[in-house]
Amino acid sequence: MSMHPLSTLSLDSHCCYFRLNGSVVDGNAFNSPGTIVQQRFHSFEMLPFHSVQYAQLTAIEKRCLRNGVSVEGATHKQVVDLIKSGGDCLTLTVISVTQQEADRLEPQEDQSGYSYIDYSDKRSLPISIPDYGIVNRNGERYIVFNIHMAGRQLCSRRYREFANLHSLLRKEFSGFNFPKLPGKWPFQLSEQQLDTRRRGLEQYLEKVCAVRVIAESDAVQDFLTDTEDDISASPVDIKVMLPDHEVSTVSVKKSSNAQVVWEILVQRANLTAYTQQYFYLFEIVEYNFERKLQPHEIPHQLYVQNYSTASSTCLCVRRWLFSVAKELTLPDGEQAGRFIFYQAVDEVNRGNIRADGRLYELKALQDAKKAGDYLALARTLPGYGDVVFPHCSCDSRKEGHVVPAVGIKSFRLHACREDGSLEAQMVELTWDSITRSESDEESMSFCFQYNRPDKPARWVKVYTPYHAFLADCFDRIMEERKWEDSGD
Repeated sequence: MSMHPLSTLSLDSHCCYFRLNGSVVDGNAFNSPGTIVQQRFHSFEMLPFHSVQYAQLTAIEKRCLRNGVSVEGATHKQVVDLIKSGGDCLTLTVISVTQQEADRLEPQEDQSGYSYIDYSDKRSLPISIPDYGIVNRNGERYIVFNIHMAGRQLCSRRYREFANLHSLLRKEFSGFNFPKLPGKWPFQLSEQQLDTRRRGLEQYLEKVCAVRVIAESDAVQDFLTDTEDDISASPVDIKVMLPDHEVSTVSVKKSSNAQVVWEILVQRANLTAYTQQYFYLFEIVEYNFERKLQPHEIPHQLYVQNYSTASSTCLCVRRWLFSVAKELTLPDGEQAGRFIFYQAVDEVNRGNIRADGRLYELKALQDAKKAGDYLALARTLPGYGDVVFPHCSCDSRKEGHVVPAVGIKSFRLHACREDGSLEAQMVELTWDSITRSESDEESMSFCFQYNRPDKPARWVKVYTPYHAFLADCFDRIMEERKWEDSGD
């Protein structure tokens, strides 16, 4: 097995990407766009980004490198986000394999109609059925089993829906030895019998979802996704991580948007009507980054989209305030002050607040009782109160990426390599120099125009899947600057 770097591919304004279609080709030339012809490489087809959301990744595709970053074993969402962040250039490095290995991973279909499916790719998903409930709907009374993933409730299903799923899967994956589904019973079940059935259904899902190709099938995905009727009728517990790492649970309808969830959470978190405007709901995208939710987004849908992650929740509360001057006006002793302290500790640990030689002093003050002293020191350090985005490509750089950072004083683009390793160069733009900005959904980018001394104004395009959040940050900065100008 060997790795072959390919030439950097220039993608058009529709941001297409290359997807393995499973065929093997021979040769040694790079031909027309959308086709890779190099010894025993799998050929790719070009798809628009809206198709990326539904594309199924093959085993060999996950052995590729996207812009220098290995995606072997990555989830579909992680690969999609990485491709989107690549902007208008996509560098592919594909691992070539022997013919024997290629046949094992994706053998050619024979004339008998037999299709090989690899059931050896397995993973452990924290799926469970902790309890069941009784539903009365349209004059019918029945039992539903509540399905959770990593402590998050995905959906509720009747026994007959499990039986239908079992039937569909046996037809689609006839070569797999499925576990036995708990048997039917024509009479009313006792609580002990119901609990036995619950455990049996849970064990069934654990074994079925452990096989990646089955877990990612349409039948299983539809089964784990609520229908519109379920979403409107069934309540669900939404878990949200607070800045102090405590988890608060709110019970809402599955169709509730982020604003509804936030208004309920505000009461649970003891935020006052005044201080709640400086915090909001965020999605935990990766360890060092959270994305602010739009008010119309459905938090429960984020649960479903991220159901394979191991953490108890993908939602958290973060500060939505850049101005240090406004932060200092918040009343002492309120929950808001504690939240700001704990988030500052997180930002120091991540390196977003650059402590340099003051790290020892901060560690000595890292106690809730010394929160005031800790924040007084942290506010003097570079990066305090900033939002730092994951590295992404930018049209102002021919090679490498940039790390965008938004702060109350300026907007920064820190040069880095394609793997995110920081370099020395950094462009810092004051807000007075930035004249226009907009989010471009079609190209998955954020564009801004800035003035240059003795030169025409310049447009810069930053390719990031978080372009809408970056636009929100710009809008918030402009709003907070008005506060300072008016003295509010």
